[in-house]
Amino acid sequence: MSESEVSIESPKRVTKRRAETRARLLTAAYDTFAEEGFGRTTVEQVCDRAGYTRGAFYSNFASLDELFLEMWGEKSRELIDGLQAILDSETAVGDDPLAAVARVLAVVPVDDKWYRITAEFTAHALRNPSLRRVMAAREDAIIAGLMPVLEVLMARAGRAIPDSVAMGQALVAVHDGTTVQVLIEPDNDAVRQRRIELFTRVVLAYSTEIEGSSI
Repeated sequence: MSESEVSIESPKRVTKRRAETRARLLTAAYDTFAEEGFGRTTVEQVCDRAGYTRGAFYSNFASLDELFLEMWGEKSRELIDGLQAILDSETAVGDDPLAAVARVLAVVPVDDKWYRITAEFTAHALRNPSLRRVMAAREDAIIAGLMPVLEVLMARAGRAIPDSVAMGQALVAVHDGTTVQVLIEPDNDAVRQRRIELFTRVVLAYSTEIEGSSI
């Protein structure tokens, strides 16, 4: 499989040892991508950092593109798990949309390393039509997994979401834009507060009050 022929299928079931190998490769790649840049990272660098041979790499991933997409999938699952934890907690979001958004954003990572990695990979994908289609499909899948959790949280806040796809795309756009602002001024509390307020405005704009709600 070439760099431009990345599968969007889920990885096949793996043994415990194989899972550990994949995990070490993913960790090594994460650090190397962040330090060197995705475009300058080689398979050899990842293998050296993980303590494996090229054979171990290629028995798990067809390319660095495929490895990144697996990494992206893990990050997405962590996000959805974090939102699910809010859903399951005894102190779940009440009927205040601003508080609901603040609670959700508390589990949405704003990570300097991850932003650098994803920004560079996105630029790489934009030069590769096949890979761009894969990323679009993956993002759609993430939104599809994310929105059912958000719909329940919003219902608890007295709001319904008429168009979950549109809302999901809007939230992704706001997240991407405000992440840059927060990373540029990490100690600026006003920037973080404006991020919460902007998300709240988008949530209210893309949702409607449930009849009988006290909001």
